[in-house]
Parts: sequence; C-alpha cells; structure tokens
Amino acid sequence: MYCPKCRAENPDNAPVCSTCGARLSPPPVPPAIVPRLSRLAIAAFVLALLGPCTLGVTILPAIILGILSVVVINRGGGRLTGTNFASLAIVGPVILLLLGLLFLPAVLKVRRTSQRMSCGRNLAAVGKAMLIYANDYDGQFPRSAGKGGQWATTIQNWRGNNRYVAYGLAPDASGGRGTISSCFYLLVKYAEVTPKSFICRGDSGTREFKPAKYIRGNAELIDFWDFGPEPTRHCSYSYHQPFSSYPLTTASEPGMAVAADRNPWMPAPASDGKAAKFPQFNPVGGRESVKIGNAIQHQENGQNVLFLDGYVIFENNAFCGVNDDNIYTCWDGTDIRKGGLPVVGISEPRDKLDSFLVHDGLR
Repeated sequence: MYCPKCRAENPDNAPVCSTCGARLSPPPVPPAIVPRLSRLAIAAFVLALLGPCTLGVTILPAIILGILSVVVINRGGGRLTGTNFASLAIVGPVILLLLGLLFLPAVLKVRRTSQRMSCGRNLAAVGKAMLIYANDYDGQFPRSAGKGGQWATTIQNWRGNNRYVAYGLAPDASGGRGTISSCFYLLVKYAEVTPKSFICRGDSGTREFKPAKYIRGNAELIDFWDFGPEPTRHCSYSYHQPFSSYPLTTASEPGMAVAADRNPWMPAPASDGKAAKFPQFNPVGGRESVKIGNAIQHQENGQNVLFLDGYVIFENNAFCGVNDDNIYTCWDGTDIRKGGLPVVGISEPRDKLDSFLVHDGLR
C-alpha cells in the first residue's frame, strides 16, 4: 500500500510507513456477498410441480425457465443460488414424461375397459326397459311409425303433439316413417330410461340429449319423439331393423341380437361421417381383417351386444348372432358371416334368424 503522507510504497500489512513512520490504515474490507435465491429457479420448480395437475401444460415452460435460471445463476458471480431447484425443474418433467410413456398403454387399457363396462351397463339397462315396454305392448319391441312404416333418416316432426304428427301416420295409424333413434326414444317416453343411457363413452362426437340445446322453455323429455333434430349425435347404439317383415318380439329366438354398438358400415360422428371399408373385411382372414367389421367405439376390438335373453356380452367379432350370423349386415345368400351392406330405407333382415343391427347414419 502507499503511505498517504509521503506516498512511499509499503507492504500491504505494514502498520507504519517504513520511510516517514506515519501510521498506515488497513485497506477497507469489501462487504460479504449474501447470495439470493433465484426467483426464476423457484418459478421453474413450481411449474414443474404443477405439471401432472395441468396434464403437462406447464412442463415446457418449466424446462425453459429452468434452463434460463441456470444460465442467470452461473453469470451471477455468486449473488444467486437455486441451482438445485432449476435442475429439478429441468430433469423432473423429463422423468415424469418417460414414466408416462412407460405406463401409458396400461392407462389406456384401463380406460378402454372402463368404457366397455359403462357401455355394457347402458345396454343392460336398455334391455330391461325393452322387456318392460314389450310387456305393455303384447310382446312387441319398440317401433316408431306404424304398420308398414318406412325406415328413414328422420321422422316427420320430433316435437309433434302426437304420434300421427311425429311419424306422419295415416288416419288408421299405419304407414309413416320412423328411425332407429326414434325407436329407442320410445323407451325414454314410456319406460323411464334417461337419454344418458344411450351414450357410449367411447363414441366420440356423441353427447347426451338435452332439450334446452334446441328449444326454449321448460319442456319435458316425454314431450318429444326423438333425440332432437340431430338424433344420431345423441344415440350411440344400433338396433335390430324393426321396419321389416321380421321385427323382434319376446317370442323370437333367444340368441337374436337386439342392440349393440354402432354399425361400422354406416356413417357415424366418431368416424368423421365415413364408414369402414367393406371389401377389406374378411371373416375367415387374420385378426386385422376381422377387426374391420367391429364397432369403431371400442377401437375395432369388438362390441357390446344385447341379446334377446337379456345378456350383454362383449363380442370380439361381429358374426356372433344365431348360426354365426353377422349382426351388422343383412344376409344376401352368400357367407352368413359377412352378408350385405345396410342401406337406409332398403335393407332388411332376410328371415327371422337374421340379426340385422343398424343405426340411421348421418344426414
């Protein structure tokens, strides 16, 4: 250090000047640096913790903030701490992501199983309601329109004051037009089944029918004759084609299929209005060619089927009716396990043992 009096140079720790004897003051000690916890690191750590709760939305911001906080801390000259928090914000989400990918197949399997079970419970409830309905109507299962009525894509007026107006019936209650969904809706009107029971959780694009979406006022469900003006979007199930010479009754063969998941050969919301490719379906081919003929709601792995005896079974293939009849096609004289494609207003069961489950398609 330099002597403030004579400006002579002295050792740094000298108490007095070696030249003039003046007392020397020690150099000032710089204040100790107290490191501060980085706010960026804390924010990154908190976002990483919120990752599972936000379904991964905050994971990417957590990683970005974690990297930035590490850079800021390293350039802070010891003034900032929080490297551990930043490291956890970077590494933690990556570990969670890897664990998620590892367990994702198991989670999806559980979810699909849950959807199947829920769907099966719905069909079981529908089956019980159909028996109640049939008991009140001389063993006849629900059928909208009248005797000789036509299978159509829509009924005449889903808000009609009576069934004559709703289905366009003749004065003698014959004729008119009906839909598969309006047949199901008779269970809502007369068997106290809720619209929610007709929704399969795996049937994307389909939601519970709520009148308030389409009309104003306090209307009751029993005031209508179908699931609104878009019935296909409020009903996930197919039904044995009742507008034919072979409608189901309680006296039909117990092994007949009554209802099931949607027909894959008809347009549906879950398939973006497209039907499965029928030429690729081969009932005697490998598993992949058989899956094409299964319901889309359950990833073509099979379908829940309600049989006339009241049992609901998840069938792995569509040819599960009487004599291995394909429940989604009408028999055309060829292989009964394949059959012919359904056409609204035209196709019908070939005979009393031909299970033929259809929905109305999309308008």
